[in-house]
Amino acid sequence: MMSDDALTRIAAALERLSPPPATAPDWVGAHAFVWHATPDRLDAVPHVNRVDLSLLVGIDRARDTLMENTTQFARGLPANNALLWGSRGMGKSSLVKAIHAAVLAQGLPCKLVEVQREDLPSIGRLLTLLRATRERIVLFCDDLSFSHDDTHYKSLKAVLDGGVEGRPDNVILYATSNRRHLMPRDMIENERSSAINPSEAVEEKVSLSDRFGLWLGFHPCNQDDYLAMIRGYCDAHGVEIDDAALRAEAIEWQATRGARSGRVAWQYFTDLAGRRGVRV
Repeated sequence: MMSDDALTRIAAALERLSPPPATAPDWVGAHAFVWHATPDRLDAVPHVNRVDLSLLVGIDRARDTLMENTTQFARGLPANNALLWGSRGMGKSSLVKAIHAAVLAQGLPCKLVEVQREDLPSIGRLLTLLRATRERIVLFCDDLSFSHDDTHYKSLKAVLDGGVEGRPDNVILYATSNRRHLMPRDMIENERSSAINPSEAVEEKVSLSDRFGLWLGFHPCNQDDYLAMIRGYCDAHGVEIDDAALRAEAIEWQATRGARSGRVAWQYFTDLAGRRGVRV
């Protein structure tokens, strides 16, 4: 017969292998949460790192489409999962967070729950937790992509439209990615050329992006939009600089980075604000 101490150790080991289900957070206390696995929990985010929607330049079509979709969802109406894909640093994740703030400003109920890519295998447990609440919840997965031997994408199908239970009516998924099909083009071509049945080899992964009702593309910005972004940041934060000086400095900054994007615009503005002694 086992001793009480041995039984206690076995029980503790089993509990670590099968952690207790997560308990619902204080939904009233915050508007944004981050999901963590092992142990499962939703941590409140008191202050979300985001910019005002009016400062996002050059993405008007994506902004208007996502705003309409999110507003419908917050009002309890049908809405689509959305994949925001395209150029790096063009405001994909910033748009999701800014839209969430804009919907809240209208007095509509909407919670934002961020899921890290590495925690996707636990998303079924998260859906079980969210299914039990009446809150309207936008799941947000940033920088989503999959490698050749990555099986995490299978977990997402339960959120999109797969599985017996399907996606809870009070949950919608917004994901951002640099790739429209969530996997590198060379990987797609490699699997097509080496598989016995080329179409089936990539269909399962490529079909994942097809399950998003909205595809919103983000493309490199032109120079006018780049300068308009910086001017908007300066006006919003009270950084004074004349147009000629801003143009010369910003173009030089862009040249040293070898790229032009919203992220590069913010990096230049951060440097400018620091030199002018302005806190942002």
